[in-house]
Amino acid sequence: MFTGIVEELGEIVRVTATAGDSALVAVRGPLVTSDARHGDSIAVNGVCLTVVDAADGVFTADVMGETLRRSALGALRPGDPVNLERAAALGSRLGGHLVQGHVDGVGELVAREPAEQWETVRFRLPAALARYVVEKGSITIDGVSLTVAEVGADEFAVGLIPTTLKLTTLGAKGVGDPVNLEVDVLAKYVERLLGARLTDDASQATPSTGGVA
Repeated sequence: MFTGIVEELGEIVRVTATAGDSALVAVRGPLVTSDARHGDSIAVNGVCLTVVDAADGVFTADVMGETLRRSALGALRPGDPVNLERAAALGSRLGGHLVQGHVDGVGELVAREPAEQWETVRFRLPAALARYVVEKGSITIDGVSLTVAEVGADEFAVGLIPTTLKLTTLGAKGVGDPVNLEVDVLAKYVERLLGARLTDDASQATPSTGGVA
């Protein structure tokens, strides 16, 4: 579990294809590797990865083909910057919101609107995710916890403060660039529970059709 507060701007060192359609990625991140051990979790652009090895400020992690297909990690190349966050510890402050590190889909940056003190950035998202995004709700973009400022049919906008622009990859993203999206997990649970409740209510309301002998 993560909070969506990026700890460090890391860098992809290498991407090595492995058996099948998987890959082994090496990521430079001196801060997040300072106490990393085999089996620890580190979010890379919002994707929860398990540390295989860590040494000299670099950690390696296996990335399954499914993860490469359903996230923007497959497009990363050596030298690319990435947002890094270690898993949250019990008792630590929850500065962002509850983030699982399970990417729901890939969005696309469609516009940047600079202002004096911040920047409004708009993203297009998959139609299947649109119902989970609400104004003033939370969303994770490339591992960054953000508040939704505006919502459209297939787009949404967020406001980025100078700190976010400077210390995360979102400051350098251009129009057309892909981003990993994770919607608020609470919205998905509510939908699931309400769907089950409606199904149960409909089942109870259906009269029996027993015959008469």
